Amino acid sequence: MAKKQRRSPKDKATGLPKTYLSGAKNRSAKAREIKRTAAAYKAGKFIDIKAVSASRAEQGGTKSKTTKRRNKKNAKRKG
Repeated sequence: MAKKQRRSPKDKATGLPKTYLSGAKNRSAKAREIKRTAAAYKAGKFIDIKAVSASRAEQGGTKSKTTKRRNKKNAKRKG
């Protein structure tokens, strides 16, 4: 029997999963943009992907961090 997936914690104000809004400079603006895009997609309307991408990049988010393990792996290749 497959393991049941846990429900992701939701943001109380917007109803979106908290991970979608993590690291945003303006949480409500990011939530509005996500909901607007989702509604347009469901309705089959045109979505300007460039504008959506620019909006999400502008909002900020998590940056990839180098880990000790990753650094260690790269050091082995070089040396």
